[in-house]
Amino acid sequence: MASDSVAAANTARTGATPIVTRFAPSPTGFLHIGGARTALFNWLYARRHGGRFVLRIEDTDRVRSTEPAIAAILDGMRWLGLDWDGHEYYQSQFWARHAEVAHELLANGHAYRCWMTQEELADQRARAQAERRPFRIESPWRDADKEGEGPFVVRLKAPRDGENVIDDRVQGSVTVKNAEIDDFVLLRSDGTPTYMLAVVVDDHDMGVTHIIRGDDHLNNAFRQLAIIQAMGWPEPIYAHVPLIHGQDGAKLSKRHGATGVEAYRDELGILPEALVNYLLRLGWGHGDREEFTAAEATELFDLEGVGKSPSRFDMKKLLNLNGHYIRQADDARLAAMVAERIGSHADIALLTDAMPVLKTRARDLNELADGAAFLFKTRPLALTDQAQALITDDARALLARISTLLHDEQDWTTGSLEANLKAYAEAEELGLGKLAQPLRAALTGQTTSPGIFDVLALLGKEESLARIDAQAAG
Repeated sequence: MASDSVAAANTARTGATPIVTRFAPSPTGFLHIGGARTALFNWLYARRHGGRFVLRIEDTDRVRSTEPAIAAILDGMRWLGLDWDGHEYYQSQFWARHAEVAHELLANGHAYRCWMTQEELADQRARAQAERRPFRIESPWRDADKEGEGPFVVRLKAPRDGENVIDDRVQGSVTVKNAEIDDFVLLRSDGTPTYMLAVVVDDHDMGVTHIIRGDDHLNNAFRQLAIIQAMGWPEPIYAHVPLIHGQDGAKLSKRHGATGVEAYRDELGILPEALVNYLLRLGWGHGDREEFTAAEATELFDLEGVGKSPSRFDMKKLLNLNGHYIRQADDARLAAMVAERIGSHADIALLTDAMPVLKTRARDLNELADGAAFLFKTRPLALTDQAQALITDDARALLARISTLLHDEQDWTTGSLEANLKAYAEAEELGLGKLAQPLRAALTGQTTSPGIFDVLALLGKEESLARIDAQAAG
């Protein structure tokens, strides 16, 4: 019998069957972008149909599975807003159940004990290579009426005649001859289950009705289906989604840049809603729409909208979308995130006031933090080489005159500062750029910044004048 916790998640498959989807990552590394999209599609499908979304950590590889990787997966899921129903499951919790199913397959004649040695397997593999044919296990123990000695594995007695058909919701009808499925291992010689067995048992016991995953698992589906049919269990509905590729058309990998969700958050400064929206559009579409709220995506997502061709990850498009979401984001929320990037000396209240100005130009949180950095620089201000080049002798004289003008400014607001400085530039027959360039360098230490009148207003009168005077004095 399934454990109590799994039984609680299981639903009867009679009448109107509730939809159950699952995301089942292997905790051997970070939450990959491709995995995040798989999780998103499963989450949306379950939420749209009022079903359950299950998170199962497939930690059967005890050597490569790590606690930091598990923590990264859970953290990434929460950051993306992909909540799961109940607690997360761990595949290793159910090894006794997996073994129970393997022994049931032995008892009903759909599996057998195999004492083949590694040398025998190597010989079979070498012969297949020499004859240029696919390697298929041919175990002398498949129909043996005696037992061997020493350690053994349990293999599925795969059917050799006929064929299996999967009506995949994305790939269409896919057929594989049963002769192509070899007698793969269910239990290792130490009694532990293989992934191929464990995933089938867990999906059944957890009542999973729809398996939505990458199309690199399509071949596995036919092996898993052989177990399902041998046990007489209901077959799930499959939807194998094409993988994400880089701009060069190759499968997305580290050489294309960041592939882990946490890198997009921590290193690249991407907002979760932007990444979710971008991943949604990688392989799924609804007309010409590009932007969806979580509620809209939940209402509209369907498997029919998933394409058969791989999608190409375009960082420029993601950054442009992220800039859109930054401009829509709450100013206090942005200020808190930018303060983390600037450091402990950041003033969140000042950052919040500055956000309406700062966020109009930024495509990511790093650009937002860079744009805000001038607010917290200490005097004497360090100037970039480009900014220093603007502080000529003539510029210093101009800064001194501007300082005299601004000392008398009573209404230190953007509107008043703009009106007075434009009037001064016109009276002096100066283009506004000739005034703004050295002023920007003196106030920010850079050649780029928000509008110069906004910079003055945000810095305040005392700090602005102190910075201008410092550069005017040389």
